[in-house]
Amino acid sequence: VQLVESGGGLVQAGGSLRLSCAASGSRFSIYDMGWYRQAPGKERELVAAIGSGGSIYYADSVKGRFTISRDNPKNTLLLQMNSLKPEDTAMYRCAARGTMYWGQGTQVTVSS
Repeated sequence: VQLVESGGGLVQAGGSLRLSCAASGSRFSIYDMGWYRQAPGKERELVAAIGSGGSIYYADSVKGRFTISRDNPKNTLLLQMNSLKPEDTAMYRCAARGTMYWGQGTQVTVSS
């Protein structure tokens, strides 16, 4: 499985971005998927996850602001990010959880 993220960029605080993760292959639907982020000097953290059955997890820091979803027929994982804060600045990567499959990442920068 190859994962390719897109949708990152520079946005002002309070703005929105929508990240996409396009997956190759025909077995996307069986994977639990997650969005992770890592800021310089900080540990990588799980931002949001969605299971193959649709269960959803959000980190406390993004609850109420971020929405994760998946479109299995299109092999796509999405992360809608609203009310962005400067502390959301990081490299965001998607991954098939519990596997070696990770994307290269897309940079999100939120200016104050």
